[in-house]
Amino acid sequence: MSESTTSSSSRRVFLKSAGAALTAASYSRVMGANDKVHVAVVGLGGRGQAHMKALIEIPNATRIVALCDVNQAALERGQATVRKATNEDPKGYDDMRKLFEDKSVDAVSMPLPNHWHALATIWAVQAGKDVYIEKPASHNIFEGIQMTAAARKYKRMVQVGSQSRSIPHKMQAMKLLKDGVIGPVYMAKGLCFKRRKSIGHKADEPTPAGLNWDLFLGPAPMRPYNELRFRYNWHWFWDTGNGDIGNQGVHEFDIARWGLGDITLPKTVVSTGGKYVYTDDQETPNTQFATLDYGNGKQIEFEVRGLLTGGEGGLQRRGSNYVGDLFWGSDGWMSVDGAGFTVYKGETNEVAMEGKSQGGDTVPHMQNFIDACKSRDHTKLPADIEAGATSAAVCHLSNISYRLGRKLTFDPAKMKFVGDSEADKMLTREYRKPYVVPEKV
Repeated sequence: MSESTTSSSSRRVFLKSAGAALTAASYSRVMGANDKVHVAVVGLGGRGQAHMKALIEIPNATRIVALCDVNQAALERGQATVRKATNEDPKGYDDMRKLFEDKSVDAVSMPLPNHWHALATIWAVQAGKDVYIEKPASHNIFEGIQMTAAARKYKRMVQVGSQSRSIPHKMQAMKLLKDGVIGPVYMAKGLCFKRRKSIGHKADEPTPAGLNWDLFLGPAPMRPYNELRFRYNWHWFWDTGNGDIGNQGVHEFDIARWGLGDITLPKTVVSTGGKYVYTDDQETPNTQFATLDYGNGKQIEFEVRGLLTGGEGGLQRRGSNYVGDLFWGSDGWMSVDGAGFTVYKGETNEVAMEGKSQGGDTVPHMQNFIDACKSRDHTKLPADIEAGATSAAVCHLSNISYRLGRKLTFDPAKMKFVGDSEADKMLTREYRKPYVVPEKV
């Protein structure tokens, strides 16, 4: 299948009818080119702090007018941060639904736990807000489809936090691959060698004062409060997270797809691994390997290592981590990571080209989002929801294979597995009312 055919297939998969180019008249608060976009941040944990900082660094384009968190202490800290940096006093909300009713808010930036990404995005676009949603776009494949459909139906900008698509040296590396620097590219490998220590064991306990545990869990099943299911460690429980393949790993999966021509969904997937060495409460694997075969002479491999490890393919060590992507073509290979990229050519593995990081991460990606909010053109988003949902989907396919313990055959045109009803059930989840991702957006 050609790349142009694959791209068209992707649009049919994630969207039955594409939206036309958007106009300023469709914007909830019609803006001039020099007007500031009024932004609210929903979710004020560690990543929320980074979002606030990025928005504050582009003051000529944005104003933070509201903040929301289910944890009263986090909300108050966030308000204090914005107040100190801007001398403005953002409104505070504990329930995002109330914030979405605020007509002064043009756009929302939402660094939420994975299980909230879809419903929060759908609610926001239905309320006329543009959305910057953190990666992975969704918690399951059904959600990515619904998010894309909602973005187009309501003519909203929805950018996924796949910041690599706004980082200059990674953009340069992907263009070189497209231009044939190593010949036709047939395989990519994403590496998430990120050190993760054991989370241990903790007993359930009463919900801390000031925390709305029901709102934190939202679409996930109701469970007793446990500190390990809150803050960062929610990543390692299937109710709320997707393991490291859907945490750090989705960035590298996105780059792998990008370097193969924004290839979409595979025909087969097999993923193995386990939670090795540790005996603790974590549910997701700390060691995982996935192979995705596209049936068109292209393949993606992916590997997660959370335990102590060495590197691979010349990737730069950053702390205890080796994180990046490798690409192989007919004439050589390329390594890409946060420090830069290197092109190796020929039988002698000669270094033919190098590029170094010029900095940039969340701020330029957020700036691209703000620019699209003004232009009303979702094609200007480097990580539009359609691309983000596809990158999340390859993580989800890998996890489904891992959890079922077998190789799976997938039909991208039908968005179903071939002859496997058990796997099909894992394309979505049972939602806890009233936090239900709708069948019709």
